[in-house]
Amino acid sequence: MKQALLVFIGGGLGSVARYLLSVKFNNYENGIPFGTLLANILGSLFIGIIFGYMAKTGNLSEKHSLLLAVGFCGGFTTFSTFIYENYTFIKDGNYFGFLPYLAVTFILGFAALFLGLYLTSKLF
Repeated sequence: MKQALLVFIGGGLGSVARYLLSVKFNNYENGIPFGTLLANILGSLFIGIIFGYMAKTGNLSEKHSLLLAVGFCGGFTTFSTFIYENYTFIKDGNYFGFLPYLAVTFILGFAALFLGLYLTSKLF
């Protein structure tokens, strides 16, 4: 039960952080939902740092992993919103929005993950 509470707290904090990014940066008039993109890229970086730190040092407890990786990163990143936004691009016939957004999200997401893993391998 304590584990579920940690995931709940982390998920709530991550969801609020994602919401604030969306309010600040999502501007559907320009065609790109930058808040969602930023949340997914930063979430990839965060999870790379978290798991890189855990792999390098072994100092991240299960509690911290549940709170930060499963909870915060799970609440912060948003696959369902990403998929819906891409659906909207397709529905509206905006393939010049759809294809770059899809590609940039995956490329930068993986790059951010690898950057997080690399940084923790050098710092710890």
